[in-house]
Amino acid sequence: MANNENKITYDEWGPEIVLDLYDPKTKMHGFVVIDNTALGPGKGGIRMTPTVTLYEDFRLARTMTWKCALAELPFGGAKGAIVFPAEQKEKKEQLMRAYARMAKIVAPEHWVAAPDINTGEQEMWWFADENGSLQSCTGKPADMGGIPHELGSTGFGVHHATLVALKHAGIDVNEAAIAVEGFGNVGSFAAKYLTEAGAKLVAASDSKGLIYNEDGLDFEKLRKVKDETRAVTNYKPGKVLPNEKIFELPVDVLIPAALADVIHDNNWQRVQAKILSEGANIPIRPHIENKLTDKGILIVPDFVANAGGVISSYVEYIKGTPADMFKEVKQRIKKNTKLVLDRTKEEDIYPRDAALEIAKERVRKAMNR
Repeated sequence: MANNENKITYDEWGPEIVLDLYDPKTKMHGFVVIDNTALGPGKGGIRMTPTVTLYEDFRLARTMTWKCALAELPFGGAKGAIVFPAEQKEKKEQLMRAYARMAKIVAPEHWVAAPDINTGEQEMWWFADENGSLQSCTGKPADMGGIPHELGSTGFGVHHATLVALKHAGIDVNEAAIAVEGFGNVGSFAAKYLTEAGAKLVAASDSKGLIYNEDGLDFEKLRKVKDETRAVTNYKPGKVLPNEKIFELPVDVLIPAALADVIHDNNWQRVQAKILSEGANIPIRPHIENKLTDKGILIVPDFVANAGGVISSYVEYIKGTPADMFKEVKQRIKKNTKLVLDRTKEEDIYPRDAALEIAKERVRKAMNR
Protein backbone atom coordinates (compact mmCIF):
# COMPACT_ATOMS: atom_id res chain seq x y z
CA MET A 1 0.00 0.00 0.00
CA ALA A 2 1.29 3.44 -0.86
CA ASN A 3 1.45 5.94 1.95
CA ASN A 4 0.05 8.95 0.14
CA GLU A 5 -2.50 7.59 -2.30
CA ASN A 6 -6.05 7.34 -1.03
CA LYS A 7 -7.04 4.52 -3.33
CA ILE A 8 -7.09 0.76 -3.07
CA THR A 9 -4.00 -1.06 -4.26
CA TYR A 10 -4.53 -4.59 -5.59
CA ASP A 11 -1.60 -6.92 -4.99
CA GLU A 12 -0.65 -10.54 -4.38
CA TRP A 13 -2.73 -10.64 -1.19
CA GLY A 14 -5.98 -9.02 -2.35
CA PRO A 15 -8.46 -7.54 -1.85
CA GLU A 16 -10.66 -10.35 -3.15
CA ILE A 17 -14.04 -8.61 -2.84
CA VAL A 18 -14.82 -4.89 -2.66
CA LEU A 19 -18.43 -3.76 -2.15
CA ASP A 20 -19.64 -0.16 -2.31
CA LEU A 21 -23.21 -0.34 -1.01
CA TYR A 22 -26.01 2.22 -1.26
CA ASP A 23 -29.66 1.84 -0.33
CA PRO A 24 -31.78 4.65 -1.85
CA LYS A 25 -34.65 4.09 0.58
CA THR A 26 -32.67 4.62 3.81
CA LYS A 27 -29.78 6.50 2.18
CA MET A 28 -27.42 3.98 3.76
CA HIS A 29 -23.95 4.20 2.19
CA GLY A 30 -21.52 1.54 3.28
CA PHE A 31 -18.57 -0.61 2.30
CA VAL A 32 -17.33 -4.17 2.70
CA VAL A 33 -13.76 -5.09 1.83
CA ILE A 34 -12.80 -8.75 2.00
CA ASP A 35 -9.05 -8.71 1.65
CA ASN A 36 -7.86 -12.31 1.86
CA THR A 37 -9.59 -15.59 2.78
CA ALA A 38 -6.71 -18.07 2.46
CA LEU A 39 -6.88 -18.90 6.17
CA GLY A 40 -10.69 -18.75 6.45
CA PRO A 41 -13.63 -16.35 6.07
CA GLY A 42 -12.67 -12.69 6.35
CA LYS A 43 -12.99 -11.30 9.87
CA GLY A 44 -13.46 -7.66 10.74
CA GLY A 45 -15.78 -5.21 12.44
CA ILE A 46 -18.26 -2.65 11.16
CA ARG A 47 -17.21 0.98 11.67
CA MET A 48 -19.86 3.74 11.70
CA THR A 49 -18.36 7.25 11.42
CA PRO A 50 -19.18 10.36 9.38
CA THR A 51 -15.82 10.32 7.59
CA VAL A 52 -15.15 6.65 6.87
CA THR A 53 -14.07 5.95 3.28
CA LEU A 54 -13.63 2.91 1.10
CA TYR A 55 -9.86 3.41 1.29
CA GLU A 56 -9.93 3.49 5.10
CA ASP A 57 -12.02 0.31 5.03
CA PHE A 58 -9.44 -1.32 2.76
CA ARG A 59 -6.56 -0.33 5.05
CA LEU A 60 -8.42 -1.81 8.02
CA ALA A 61 -9.25 -5.01 6.11
CA ARG A 62 -5.59 -5.48 5.21
CA THR A 63 -4.67 -4.96 8.85
CA MET A 64 -7.15 -7.72 9.75
CA THR A 65 -5.48 -10.10 7.29
CA TRP A 66 -2.21 -9.72 9.15
CA LYS A 67 -3.83 -9.60 12.59
CA CYS A 68 -5.66 -12.91 12.14
CA ALA A 69 -2.59 -14.56 10.65
CA LEU A 70 -0.33 -13.35 13.44
CA ALA A 71 -2.85 -14.50 16.08
CA GLU A 72 -2.91 -17.91 14.36
CA LEU A 73 -6.67 -17.84 13.80
CA PRO A 74 -8.60 -19.63 11.03
CA PHE A 75 -9.81 -16.29 9.65
CA GLY A 76 -8.81 -14.03 6.80
CA GLY A 77 -9.05 -10.25 6.80
CA ALA A 78 -12.09 -8.08 6.10
CA LYS A 79 -13.76 -4.90 7.29
CA GLY A 80 -17.16 -3.25 7.07
CA ALA A 81 -18.16 0.40 7.29
CA ILE A 82 -21.21 2.64 7.17
CA VAL A 83 -20.99 6.38 6.55
CA PHE A 84 -22.85 7.73 9.58
CA PRO A 85 -23.48 11.50 9.65
CA ALA A 86 -24.71 13.02 12.93
CA GLU A 87 -28.10 13.82 11.43
CA GLN A 88 -28.74 10.11 10.82
CA LYS A 89 -28.35 9.00 14.45
CA GLU A 90 -32.10 8.38 14.84
CA LYS A 91 -31.95 6.04 11.85
CA LYS A 92 -29.16 3.82 13.18
CA GLU A 93 -31.23 0.63 13.25
CA GLN A 94 -32.60 1.27 9.76
CA LEU A 95 -29.13 1.87 8.41
CA MET A 96 -27.66 -1.24 10.02
CA ARG A 97 -30.53 -3.44 8.86
CA ALA A 98 -30.27 -2.09 5.31
CA TYR A 99 -26.54 -2.73 5.41
CA ALA A 100 -27.02 -6.26 6.73
CA ARG A 101 -29.53 -7.09 4.00
CA MET A 102 -27.15 -5.97 1.29
CA ALA A 103 -24.16 -7.70 2.91
CA LYS A 104 -25.92 -11.09 2.82
CA ILE A 105 -24.17 -11.75 -0.46
CA VAL A 106 -20.91 -12.18 1.46
CA ALA A 107 -21.87 -12.82 5.12
CA PRO A 108 -21.40 -15.31 6.69
CA GLU A 109 -19.87 -17.36 3.85
CA HIS A 110 -17.01 -14.97 3.07
CA TRP A 111 -17.17 -12.45 5.93
CA VAL A 112 -17.88 -12.63 9.67
CA ALA A 113 -18.67 -9.15 11.01
CA ALA A 114 -18.06 -7.71 14.49
CA PRO A 115 -18.36 -4.41 16.41
CA ASP A 116 -16.04 -1.47 15.79
CA ILE A 117 -16.37 2.31 16.30
CA ASN A 118 -20.00 3.24 17.11
CA THR A 119 -21.20 -0.36 16.94
CA GLY A 120 -21.73 -2.85 19.75
CA GLU A 121 -23.97 -5.68 20.92
CA GLN A 122 -27.20 -3.97 19.84
CA GLU A 123 -25.93 -3.33 16.33
CA MET A 124 -24.70 -6.94 16.06
CA TRP A 125 -28.16 -8.10 17.17
CA TRP A 126 -29.70 -6.12 14.32
CA PHE A 127 -27.09 -7.40 11.87
CA ALA A 128 -27.53 -11.07 12.80
CA ASP A 129 -31.32 -10.78 12.92
CA GLU A 130 -31.48 -9.18 9.48
CA ASN A 131 -28.91 -11.59 8.06
CA GLY A 132 -30.71 -14.62 9.48
CA SER A 133 -27.53 -16.31 10.73
CA LEU A 134 -25.90 -16.16 14.14
CA GLN A 135 -22.62 -17.03 12.42
CA SER A 136 -22.75 -13.82 10.38
CA CYS A 137 -21.17 -11.79 13.20
CA THR A 138 -19.56 -11.93 16.61
CA GLY A 139 -19.83 -9.43 19.46
CA LYS A 140 -23.49 -10.36 19.87
CA PRO A 141 -25.42 -10.12 23.17
CA ALA A 142 -24.82 -12.98 25.61
CA ASP A 143 -28.33 -14.35 25.04
CA MET A 144 -27.40 -14.84 21.39
CA GLY A 145 -24.20 -16.68 22.30
CA GLY A 146 -21.99 -13.61 22.38
CA ILE A 147 -19.04 -12.90 24.64
CA PRO A 148 -19.80 -9.54 26.29
CA HIS A 149 -17.88 -6.52 24.98
CA GLU A 150 -17.73 -5.28 28.58
CA LEU A 151 -15.11 -7.91 29.39
CA GLY A 152 -12.60 -5.79 27.50
CA SER A 153 -10.81 -8.48 25.48
CA THR A 154 -8.91 -6.01 23.28
CA GLY A 155 -7.68 -3.92 26.21
CA PHE A 156 -6.78 -7.11 28.07
CA GLY A 157 -4.63 -8.11 25.10
CA VAL A 158 -3.01 -4.68 24.81
CA HIS A 159 -2.03 -4.95 28.47
CA HIS A 160 -0.29 -8.29 27.86
CA ALA A 161 1.47 -6.95 24.75
CA THR A 162 2.64 -3.97 26.80
CA LEU A 163 3.96 -6.17 29.59
CA VAL A 164 6.02 -8.12 27.04
CA ALA A 165 7.32 -4.83 25.56
CA LEU A 166 8.25 -3.48 29.00
CA LYS A 167 10.22 -6.64 29.74
CA HIS A 168 11.88 -6.44 26.31
CA ALA A 169 12.88 -2.81 27.03
CA GLY A 170 14.13 -3.65 30.53
CA ILE A 171 11.53 -1.47 32.29
CA ASP A 172 9.94 -2.68 35.53
CA VAL A 173 6.15 -2.45 35.25
CA ASN A 174 6.06 -1.16 38.84
CA GLU A 175 8.11 1.85 37.75
CA ALA A 176 6.29 2.47 34.46
CA ALA A 177 4.22 5.61 33.83
CA ILE A 178 1.54 5.14 31.19
CA ALA A 179 -0.71 7.43 29.15
CA VAL A 180 -3.83 6.24 27.35
CA GLU A 181 -5.22 8.15 24.37
CA GLY A 182 -8.89 7.22 24.13
CA PHE A 183 -10.49 6.14 27.43
CA GLY A 184 -13.10 3.95 25.75
CA ASN A 185 -13.48 0.20 25.82
CA VAL A 186 -9.93 -0.55 24.64
CA GLY A 187 -8.06 2.20 26.47
CA SER A 188 -9.90 1.90 29.76
CA PHE A 189 -9.38 -1.86 30.01
CA ALA A 190 -5.72 -1.57 29.03
CA ALA A 191 -5.36 0.99 31.83
CA LYS A 192 -7.28 -1.19 34.28
CA TYR A 193 -5.16 -4.28 33.76
CA LEU A 194 -1.86 -2.41 33.59
CA THR A 195 -2.52 -0.52 36.83
CA GLU A 196 -3.49 -3.81 38.45
CA ALA A 197 -0.11 -5.13 37.28
CA GLY A 198 1.63 -2.21 39.04
CA ALA A 199 1.95 0.50 36.38
CA LYS A 200 1.09 4.14 37.15
CA LEU A 201 -1.55 5.76 34.96
CA VAL A 202 -0.60 9.44 34.61
CA ALA A 203 -2.74 10.59 31.67
CA ALA A 204 -5.94 9.69 29.88
CA SER A 205 -7.90 11.42 27.15
CA ASP A 206 -11.29 11.23 25.48
CA SER A 207 -13.18 13.41 23.01
CA LYS A 208 -13.57 16.14 25.65
CA GLY A 209 -9.89 16.54 26.46
CA LEU A 210 -6.92 15.22 28.44
CA ILE A 211 -6.40 14.81 32.18
CA TYR A 212 -2.78 14.62 33.38
CA ASN A 213 -1.25 14.11 36.79
CA GLU A 214 2.38 13.03 36.93
CA ASP A 215 1.79 11.65 40.45
CA GLY A 216 -0.80 9.24 39.08
CA LEU A 217 -4.53 8.91 38.44
CA ASP A 218 -6.69 6.56 40.49
CA PHE A 219 -8.10 4.22 37.85
CA GLU A 220 -11.34 3.31 39.62
CA LYS A 221 -12.04 6.94 40.45
CA LEU A 222 -11.30 7.95 36.86
CA ARG A 223 -13.58 5.29 35.46
CA LYS A 224 -16.37 6.42 37.77
CA VAL A 225 -15.90 10.07 36.72
CA LYS A 226 -15.98 9.02 33.07
CA ASP A 227 -19.13 6.92 33.54
CA GLU A 228 -20.97 9.60 35.48
CA THR A 229 -19.92 12.75 33.61
CA ARG A 230 -18.89 11.35 30.20
CA ALA A 231 -15.57 13.22 30.39
CA VAL A 232 -12.21 12.30 31.94
CA THR A 233 -11.46 16.02 32.30
CA ASN A 234 -13.79 16.18 35.32
CA TYR A 235 -11.33 14.07 37.33
CA LYS A 236 -9.51 15.86 40.16
CA PRO A 237 -6.69 16.49 40.89
CA GLY A 238 -5.00 16.92 37.53
CA LYS A 239 -4.21 19.30 34.69
CA VAL A 240 -6.74 19.60 31.88
CA LEU A 241 -4.92 19.84 28.55
CA PRO A 242 -5.85 19.67 24.85
CA ASN A 243 -6.11 16.12 23.52
CA GLU A 244 -3.08 16.35 21.26
CA LYS A 245 -0.76 17.05 24.22
CA ILE A 246 -0.98 13.40 25.27
CA PHE A 247 1.48 12.53 22.50
CA GLU A 248 4.09 14.86 23.99
CA LEU A 249 4.10 13.65 27.61
CA PRO A 250 7.28 12.19 29.16
CA VAL A 251 5.93 8.69 29.85
CA ASP A 252 7.27 5.15 29.59
CA VAL A 253 4.26 3.84 27.66
CA LEU A 254 1.83 5.61 25.38
CA ILE A 255 -1.21 3.65 24.24
CA PRO A 256 -3.06 5.20 21.28
CA ALA A 257 -6.47 3.55 21.62
CA ALA A 258 -8.89 5.64 19.58
CA LEU A 259 -8.77 6.78 15.95
CA ALA A 260 -6.47 6.30 12.98
CA ASP A 261 -3.44 8.43 12.08
CA VAL A 262 -3.18 10.29 15.41
CA ILE A 263 0.62 10.38 15.31
CA HIS A 264 1.60 11.91 11.99
CA ASP A 265 4.09 14.09 10.11
CA ASN A 266 3.26 17.15 12.21
CA ASN A 267 3.64 15.70 15.72
CA TRP A 268 5.85 12.60 15.71
CA GLN A 269 8.96 14.57 16.63
CA ARG A 270 7.34 15.61 19.93
CA VAL A 271 6.60 12.05 21.08
CA GLN A 272 8.57 11.33 24.27
CA ALA A 273 7.25 7.88 25.23
CA LYS A 274 9.70 4.99 25.36
CA ILE A 275 7.13 2.44 24.20
CA LEU A 276 4.14 2.84 21.89
CA SER A 277 1.65 0.00 22.28
CA GLU A 278 -0.97 0.43 19.57
CA GLY A 279 -4.44 -0.26 20.94
CA ALA A 280 -6.22 1.40 18.01
CA ASN A 281 -6.19 0.22 14.42
CA ILE A 282 -3.75 2.08 12.16
CA PRO A 283 -3.01 4.92 14.64
CA ILE A 284 0.35 5.61 12.94
CA ARG A 285 1.33 5.29 9.29
CA PRO A 286 4.23 2.85 8.74
CA HIS A 287 6.69 5.50 7.55
CA ILE A 288 6.05 7.47 10.76
CA GLU A 289 6.51 4.33 12.85
CA ASN A 290 9.91 3.88 11.23
CA LYS A 291 10.94 7.42 12.17
CA LEU A 292 9.85 6.80 15.76
CA THR A 293 11.80 3.54 15.87
CA ASP A 294 14.88 5.33 14.55
CA LYS A 295 14.37 7.81 17.38
CA GLY A 296 14.69 4.93 19.86
CA ILE A 297 11.01 4.29 20.62
CA LEU A 298 9.89 0.66 20.86
CA ILE A 299 6.66 0.06 18.93
CA VAL A 300 4.21 -2.81 19.27
CA PRO A 301 2.21 -2.56 16.02
CA ASP A 302 -1.58 -2.51 16.06
CA PHE A 303 -2.22 -5.96 14.63
CA VAL A 304 0.10 -7.43 17.24
CA ALA A 305 -1.07 -5.51 20.32
CA ASN A 306 -4.82 -5.24 19.74
CA ALA A 307 -5.60 -8.73 18.47
CA GLY A 308 -7.47 -9.56 21.69
CA GLY A 309 -10.76 -8.51 20.12
CA VAL A 310 -10.50 -10.84 17.16
CA ILE A 311 -9.23 -13.66 19.38
CA SER A 312 -12.36 -13.14 21.51
CA SER A 313 -14.42 -13.21 18.31
CA TYR A 314 -12.86 -16.55 17.41
CA VAL A 315 -13.72 -17.97 20.83
CA GLU A 316 -17.31 -16.77 20.39
CA TYR A 317 -17.39 -18.19 16.85
CA ILE A 318 -16.48 -21.67 18.16
CA LYS A 319 -18.97 -21.25 21.04
CA GLY A 320 -16.35 -20.89 23.77
CA THR A 321 -16.75 -19.21 27.17
CA PRO A 322 -15.42 -15.95 28.64
CA ALA A 323 -12.89 -18.01 30.60
CA ASP A 324 -11.72 -19.56 27.33
CA MET A 325 -11.42 -16.06 25.89
CA PHE A 326 -9.14 -14.72 28.62
CA LYS A 327 -6.93 -17.83 28.37
CA GLU A 328 -6.64 -17.62 24.57
CA VAL A 329 -5.99 -13.87 24.49
CA LYS A 330 -3.24 -14.06 27.10
CA GLN A 331 -1.52 -17.03 25.49
CA ARG A 332 -1.67 -15.81 21.88
CA ILE A 333 -0.81 -12.15 22.53
CA LYS A 334 2.15 -12.93 24.79
CA LYS A 335 3.55 -15.53 22.40
CA ASN A 336 3.28 -13.44 19.25
CA THR A 337 4.40 -10.13 20.78
CA LYS A 338 7.56 -11.83 22.02
CA LEU A 339 8.02 -13.49 18.63
CA VAL A 340 7.78 -10.13 16.85
CA LEU A 341 10.05 -8.21 19.23
CA ASP A 342 12.63 -10.99 19.24
CA ARG A 343 12.72 -11.04 15.44
CA THR A 344 12.96 -7.24 15.40
CA LYS A 345 16.09 -7.45 17.53
CA GLU A 346 17.64 -10.49 15.84
CA GLU A 347 17.23 -9.19 12.28
CA ASP A 348 17.65 -5.48 13.15
CA ILE A 349 14.44 -4.55 11.34
CA TYR A 350 11.40 -2.43 12.17
CA PRO A 351 8.75 -4.06 14.41
CA ARG A 352 6.03 -3.80 11.76
CA ASP A 353 8.31 -5.40 9.21
CA ALA A 354 9.03 -8.25 11.62
CA ALA A 355 5.32 -8.74 12.31
CA LEU A 356 4.49 -8.58 8.61
CA GLU A 357 7.18 -11.14 7.78
CA ILE A 358 5.62 -13.61 10.20
CA ALA A 359 2.05 -12.92 9.09
CA LYS A 360 2.92 -13.09 5.39
CA GLU A 361 4.73 -16.38 5.88
CA ARG A 362 1.56 -17.83 7.40
CA VAL A 363 -0.80 -16.42 4.75
CA ARG A 364 1.48 -17.43 1.87
CA LYS A 365 1.67 -20.97 3.20
CA ALA A 366 -2.15 -21.12 3.29
CA MET A 367 -2.43 -19.64 -0.24
CA ASN A 368 -0.04 -22.28 -1.58
CA ARG A 369 -1.89 -25.22 -0.07
